[in-house]
Amino acid sequence: MTDWTLQHRAAIHRALGDPLRLAIVDALLLGDLAPSELEERLGVASNLLAHHLAALEGAGVVERMRSSGDGRRRYLRLRPEAAALAHPPPARGAARVLFVCTGNSARSPMAEALWSEASDVPAASAGTRPASATHPLAIDAVRKAGLHATQAPQAVANTLQPGDLVVTVCDQAHEVWGEAGTPARPDLHWSIPDPAASASPAAFAQALTLLRERVAALVPYVQLMRMEQAQ
Repeated sequence: MTDWTLQHRAAIHRALGDPLRLAIVDALLLGDLAPSELEERLGVASNLLAHHLAALEGAGVVERMRSSGDGRRRYLRLRPEAAALAHPPPARGAARVLFVCTGNSARSPMAEALWSEASDVPAASAGTRPASATHPLAIDAVRKAGLHATQAPQAVANTLQPGDLVVTVCDQAHEVWGEAGTPARPDLHWSIPDPAASASPAAFAQALTLLRERVAALVPYVQLMRMEQAQ
């Protein structure tokens, strides 16, 4: 856990004493980004971004995670304890929130179940390469949380609708998005480790906990959008 002593808080404020660093923190509030994606979003050169990221990492504000898809890739994540330092984004309308992972067998249906409990905005899930069935340990984890996994795996190309706010919840799905017959990039990405890699109930419970934290952070910023309003 981060040590939030006066000295560490002072170090954080020193690290945030630059507009670009504040912009980085804001960009990472609701989702994870690769450095190249952050460069594109903020319009900065890689060497300048690297300099400012080093300051934020040194202060414990941002951390890097290795992609579970392309192992050469890293994702930047705002540490949960530092989320209060970001400027709240404006609310955004969505007809539905669509959670996407590779197989649509674990992380995305768990995220859908959590969202359906927390928000009145509809939710769905899909996969870039859907599995034949939902993972039994995912079903168990959802049931133990008092939730319900509502569907069998389905392809994102057959599921995506106008007005969807798309959240990829696995690195591989995020990285192959353009190959999945999808017309636009996801709105947000959450780099959640694949619980099926260890196939243990504890891994699925941990994935559910991580997803619950991300869902809780996103819910306040998503409002139901009627599609006739968007036309």
